[in-house]
Amino acid sequence: MAYLLRIALCLLLAAAAPAAAHAEINAAASDGFLIVHSARIDAAPARIYALLPAIGRWWSSSHTYSGDAANLTLDPEAGGCFCERWKDGSIAHGRVILALRDQLLRIDTALGPLQSKAVTGVLSFQLVPDGKATVFTLAYRANGASASALDKDAPAVDRVLGEQFARFVRLVETGKPDPPAP
Repeated sequence: MAYLLRIALCLLLAAAAPAAAHAEINAAASDGFLIVHSARIDAAPARIYALLPAIGRWWSSSHTYSGDAANLTLDPEAGGCFCERWKDGSIAHGRVILALRDQLLRIDTALGPLQSKAVTGVLSFQLVPDGKATVFTLAYRANGASASALDKDAPAVDRVLGEQFARFVRLVETGKPDPPAP
């Protein structure tokens, strides 16, 4: 319940500040953390949702095992794989556990190095219509044994997810995930 209240609060904050992004580590303890990134995007939910499965277009290659985001796939239906395949290996980053077209995509995933800690993680992408815009929220909750010291991982995970979130928002808004050259 507290998780839903935090998401609702983030959505309200994002809606109250058009064009502003909101990001924070909402909670962090040795046995878990919650990270939320939210932004109001001038696009319809259908347009935003359609780009989520094109993960190879917006995820940073520097945060892949293969070094190339083009090797990433995301099948946006229950049981669908968030996978990475390359010549010498493959990894199932996660499995889609809920897909509500144009509303919510939820993935069961222990991202990156969290996988080796036997951690459970849930990554959600929520889309809420707001006039002609959409409040887009990424929320990631990870839980594990207190020996996992997840509070120490939370800042790094927040930076990585914040980068992916910003790349996705730029892709929706400009057609390109990379920031403009200085």
